[in-house]
Amino acid sequence: VQLVESGGGLVQPGGSLRLSCAASGFTFSSYGMSWYRQAPGKERELVAGISSAGGLTNYTDSVRGRFTISRNNAKNTVYLQMNSLKLEDTAIYYCGRGRFYADYWGQGTQVTVSS
Repeated sequence: VQLVESGGGLVQPGGSLRLSCAASGFTFSSYGMSWYRQAPGKERELVAGISSAGGLTNYTDSVRGRFTISRNNAKNTVYLQMNSLKLEDTAIYYCGRGRFYADYWGQGTQVTVSS
């Protein structure tokens, strides 16, 4: 199993970023997927999850309405569109295999929201 995140970076408050996670080594379309994040000094938290076919999604309250998780099973890729970014969204973002609980993780991509 390999999960490779990309798309992180530095953005101003109110800005947008789109994260991507390329998956390989397993049957991608059979698994729910998720995005987690970990800020300095805090525990890793579930940000969003999506079902295997993409029809069901879930979000933590702090990002609902601002973030959108999606997937392209033909490309073995899951995305996280992040809009209206806030300072408190600064964290390392990880892609996980599994919708509510991840059994494999990527290496993470840094998202920094700063003016």
